[in-house]
Amino acid sequence: MSISLLGKKIGMTQIFDNNGDAIPVTILQLGPCVVTQIKDVHSDGYKAIQLGYYEVSEKKITKSIIGHLLKSESPPLKYIYEHKTNSLEDFQLSQIITVENLKIGHLIDVSGNSIGKGFTGYHKRHKFSRGPMTHGSKNHKQPGSIGAGTTPGRVFPGKKMAGHMGNKKITIKNLKIIDVYAEENVILVKGAVPGKSGSIIKIYQK
Repeated sequence: MSISLLGKKIGMTQIFDNNGDAIPVTILQLGPCVVTQIKDVHSDGYKAIQLGYYEVSEKKITKSIIGHLLKSESPPLKYIYEHKTNSLEDFQLSQIITVENLKIGHLIDVSGNSIGKGFTGYHKRHKFSRGPMTHGSKNHKQPGSIGAGTTPGRVFPGKKMAGHMGNKKITIKNLKIIDVYAEENVILVKGAVPGKSGSIIKIYQK
């Protein structure tokens, strides 16, 4: 049974194993998620389950979403995510999915938006090297040539230049589960996870 959950990143810390070695871990609070829709080949052309997460007031979501959630008798949920799966027999409408299905030692994939850095220069954004700092050089952090003149007479798309950095979807694969706290819906995974503390993430286990 493949498991997919929505949650949020709490932060990072470190724990010590039996040998006294420090293990960097990220604390993730996952679920509980509600199965809001089950899609099959006959009605939608593919197999998938739709998960809802984070209950809010009805005033904070649109009426179309409220009407959709009422079909599964689900509460008002802020985040809705679709997860493709090959077997639908393990899921039921309005089913609650928690971290109880996750086991210590298993590997999961974690996706989230990286921390936004705003508008940055080419030097920071693309790791370009600087110009000479001595001998009268005035080119320290200038981009230099961005293309030829008459031919082609334009800048090619995708040219590495200054611009918005960060805030992109990043997926970190095969993070090991170090510990599971089912009562608090919290797990510890080894390593770093994209995003700042409090950002929404989703995990996937095959």
